[in-house]
Parts: sequence; C-alpha cells; structure tokens
Amino acid sequence: MTTADPRGLRGAARRRVSARFRILLWLLVVMAVALAAVTATTRSILLRDVDHRVNRLLTQEAGEFTHFVERGVDPATGRPFTDPRRLLEVFLERQYADPDEELIGLVHRSGQDPAQLTQAREVSVGHPVHRDPAARRQIFAAEGSTGTLDRPGGELRWAKVEVAPHGGEPEAAFVVAFHPGGEQAKADDVFRILLAISGVALLLTTGIGWVVAGRILKPVRLVRTAAAHLTEQDLTRRIPVRGHDDVAALAETFNGMLDRLERAFAAQREFVDDAGHELRTPITIVRGHLELMGDDPAEREETIRLVTDELDRMSRIVEDLLLLAKAERPDFVTPGPVQLAELTADVFVKARALGERRWELAEVADREAVLDPQRITQAMVQLAQNAVQHTTRGERIRVGSRATGSRIELYVADSGPGVQEQDADVVFERFRRGTSRRGARTNGAGLGLSIVRAIAEAHGGRVSLRPTEGGGATFVLTLEGAHP
Repeated sequence: MTTADPRGLRGAARRRVSARFRILLWLLVVMAVALAAVTATTRSILLRDVDHRVNRLLTQEAGEFTHFVERGVDPATGRPFTDPRRLLEVFLERQYADPDEELIGLVHRSGQDPAQLTQAREVSVGHPVHRDPAARRQIFAAEGSTGTLDRPGGELRWAKVEVAPHGGEPEAAFVVAFHPGGEQAKADDVFRILLAISGVALLLTTGIGWVVAGRILKPVRLVRTAAAHLTEQDLTRRIPVRGHDDVAALAETFNGMLDRLERAFAAQREFVDDAGHELRTPITIVRGHLELMGDDPAEREETIRLVTDELDRMSRIVEDLLLLAKAERPDFVTPGPVQLAELTADVFVKARALGERRWELAEVADREAVLDPQRITQAMVQLAQNAVQHTTRGERIRVGSRATGSRIELYVADSGPGVQEQDADVVFERFRRGTSRRGARTNGAGLGLSIVRAIAEAHGGRVSLRPTEGGGATFVLTLEGAHP
C-alpha cells in the first residue's frame, strides 16, 4: 500500500484556503449584504415618510387657507374680506407654525418685491424664505401651486394659494414653506447609527463565527490529521465523537472506515503469516524428497505419492486461508429466508456420508430464519467432519437445531473423548488443533473450526463448545435475531 507523506499533506493544506476561512467569509458576505440592504431600506423608508409628512402638511395648510378665504369674515366689520392684506393678517394671526415651517403672506406691489406677512419658527437647516427676497419672488411668480427649490442652504418645499379678485391678476398669495433638511438629517442620523451597529455586528460575527466554525470543523481537522498520519503500521488512531450532528456522523463514519481498514490489514497480515508458516513445511518436504529422489521406479513412485499428498494438503490450506480472508468481506454471506427443519435435515443427510457412525437427528426447529443456507451448511458439515475425526466406528453423533425466541441454535454433538479444558479456548483459533483427543485421526491444518467461527460471526452470532452428557463434545452455532 502506498502512503502519502504527512509533511507533503500538511504543506498542501497550508497552500489551500481553509474551510473555516471560507465558511466565515461567506457568512460575512451574506451578513454584510443583508445588513446593507436593511440599512438602505430603512433610510429609504424614513425619507419616504418625511416626504409624506411634508406633503400632508403643505396640503393641510393650503386647504385651511382656502377654506378661510371662502368662508372667513373680517372680525372688524363682520363682513367677507375685501382687502387681501387684511385677509392674510387675520389668518396668520390665528396660525402657529410647526418647526421648520414658514407661513408667509405675499402682497403684490407694482414694480417692487411683494410685501410679506410672516408666521414662522426657527429653521434648523437652511435659510428662511422670509429673509430671502429672491426665493419669495420666484415662488410668487411660479405658475404652479406647489414646488421645490434647491438652494445652497438646502431643499425647500412650498405650496401656494393665490388670492385674485374675480379671476384677475393675483393681488396676494399665501405660501406654506417647509424646510425638510432637519427631518432628512434625522433620517441620515438613523442611517449612520444603523451603519455603526452593522459594523459592530460584523465584528462580533467575525469573532463568534471564527470560534463556532472552528468547533464545528474540529472533527474534520481531526479526520484530516488522522488521514495524514495513517500508515499500514498504525491504524489505531480514532477520532473522538461528540454530539449528534452531521459532523459527528462524519467522525463516526471515518472511525468505522478505520475499523474496516484495520481489520482488513490485520487479516492480510494474518493471512501472509499463516500462509508462510503453514506452507513452509510442505514445501520443505516436497523439495527434500525431490532432491533425494533416485532412479529406482519404486522409490520414484513413493516420492511422487508423498509429493502429491503434500501438494493436496497445500491446496487445502490455501483454499481455507482464502475462505477466511473472504470472511472479512461484506458479501461473504447472502442471507435469505430458510426453513430450519429442511436445512437441518439436509445437513444430517450430508453428514451421514462422512463416516460410519451412529448418526441421530436429535431435534428440529420448525420455523423460518434469515441466514445463508450454504455457509451454515458448510459450517455444520465441518463440525460433523470434526466429530467424525474424533470418534470411532459405531459411536454416536447427533445433529439438531432448536429455537428460543429470537435465538437459533444448530449443534453437532459427539460421544468421543471430548476436548480437554486447557484447549477449550484455543480450538477455534487458526492452526491451533489443541491436544489430540483419544482416537483422533486428523491431518488437517487446524483451520476448520476457524472457518466455522468466521461463518458464525458473519451472521452476527458465535460458535461455542459445550460438554456432552455422558462424555464427548458439543459444538453449537448460536445466531441471534435470525428470525424474519
């Protein structure tokens, strides 16, 4: 297996933009756009409200004067007004201007600036109209009833109601002038405050986002570090899993992958070690006999027989090792619904051909289970073969199955000498035959029970050794949760 240089990975990581920085950058960009949109929209709404208030005020003041012209009477005479100046004087005496508002009465004078009567408050922004003759002349001469003047001192909004007797030339006019600069300045102040708050929010977001992104991405950095230091010799590194979010799920998935890799490498090393250990002896035997083989036909025939026997044994060892190596793959078993009674009967029939023993079908579980019938048959036949090797002609071997709740047990029990207590923990290991039982006749490599254990574990179960009543050994395959 080719492994990457951790130093090269760390150098490449330094040359890249970190995910933490990219997340924070995108967060700041989105938040900055959102805050800018909110701030600009707020300013636009405030300015629009200023326009609405100014228009409403101008319309209201002009309407009140028009109503006074139509229905007002001179308090001195009790009759309708005939003098425009007197009309403006009486009306203005009864008004009170709002802040930044000017109420002005203009009376026409031939060849001169219009005379003015004023009711005004202090103007916060701009130059008052009653002190600006040019602005008064422009407003009095304007054809429209409303307008806007853009002056160096600021914007001026006005409305005018002319007083003209019987459709003739205007002799006077009532003017409402409003300086919106103060209201607009308030809107701008709010805008600047929002900008300042947005800036502080962005700074806080930067700090908090950096810390939070670091905590969220910490398992990812651990995954990267673990992958950078991963080698064939050290597959034990794991990532601590905290929480129940997607990042924790990523860490769990990565740890699971490392578990599978560790098992795969362990199986590979074990396969190589076992193969080297077990194949060395038959290879040495074959080579020694071939080197010493003479020209005598009988000697050559005996040598060929011994060599062929060793080669057959080597072939069986390789096949068994390959089977054990395949047991680590997810497709080692293909479970499906199986009738236990039929499976047990098939195993019993196949086992009877292994040797002349007193075979008994002890009991049968009459139910359906989800398992791989071929692998279970292979395991049970192996157990039966093991029982045959450790019993003599005429001795009893029982095959059976039983079910209790979700647990299923399939067993092979013999009446042989049994397994010694010190061997009970090692008989399922590879190439461990244990102490030979009385009457045993075996030339296997010690892989049969290891294969049985691999098949049981692939089904999520186990194989165990139990004593047999009256003497002997009982090997039991226990499968948990195999019901459909």
